[in-house]
Amino acid sequence: MMHPDERVDDGGGTLELHRSRGTLPLAIICVAAGVMVLAVAGDGLLRLLVAVGVVLIAGRVLVGALRPFRFVIKPEGLEVRRPGLRGTYRWEQFDALVLDGAARLLGVPGAGLPGLRITARHPVDGRPAVELLDLTQVRENPVEVVAALTRWSGGRFSDARTPAAAGYDGGDIRFARALRGYDMLAVDRLVGRAQDALAQGGPAERRAARAEIEQARAAGLEVALRGYDTGQVDAALDALRAALTDTDTPTDRTTSA
Repeated sequence: MMHPDERVDDGGGTLELHRSRGTLPLAIICVAAGVMVLAVAGDGLLRLLVAVGVVLIAGRVLVGALRPFRFVIKPEGLEVRRPGLRGTYRWEQFDALVLDGAARLLGVPGAGLPGLRITARHPVDGRPAVELLDLTQVRENPVEVVAALTRWSGGRFSDARTPAAAGYDGGDIRFARALRGYDMLAVDRLVGRAQDALAQGGPAERRAARAEIEQARAAGLEVALRGYDTGQVDAALDALRAALTDTDTPTDRTTSA
C-alpha cells in the first residue's frame, strides 16, 4: 500500500530540488544524429541546411539539459538558479504562489520584487506571474514539494491542480520518515481506507472515507517519536479528500455531512 521514503527529514529546514536528467540521453542522441546527418549531407544545399538545423536544435536541447540548476525551498524563501532567474527571493516578495494545471510553480511578484519578466498568469485570477519551476522536471516527490511550500510560504501558496495531479493518481503514496512525525500505522490505515474507497467503493464508502479524513484532521493525528513527515501527510490527505469529493455525484455532495 504505502512505502516510506528512505530519505529522512532531519528538520534541517530546507528542501533542495534536483533536476531530472531524463532528457539528457535523448539530447546526446540527437546531437550525434545531427552530426551524422551533417557528415553525409553531401553538396546539396537543402540537405546541408537540414543537417545544420538538426545539429543546432539538438545542441540547444543538450545545453538546456546541462545548464546550471538550483532550487531550494527554505523557511525564509526560495533560492533559484535557472534560465532567466537567479537569486534568493523572500516569501514576502510574492503576493501569491500557485501550482497550475501543468504543475508549474508560478509566483505573483509583489511591490518589493520589481524587474522580473512576466511569463505566465495566475490560473485562478489571471494576475501576471513568473514561472519559477516546472515540477515535472525535478526528481523529488510532488507531495514533498507541496508540503514544503505549504509549511513555509506563510499562507501564500495554493495548489490549483486537479485532485489527481495534486497528490493522488491511483498509485502508491510515499512519505519521508521524520522525527516527531505522524504515527505510521494510523496513517497507513487512514490512507489505505481512502484508496480502497476510491478504487472499489460506492458513494456511501467514499463519503465515509472522506468523513474519516476530515475527523482525523480536525482531531489531530497522533504524533510519534519517529513517524511520517507531517507536511507530506497533510498534503496527501487533502488530495485524497478532494479526490473522494470529486468522485461523488452532485446528490452525494449535497447530502454528505
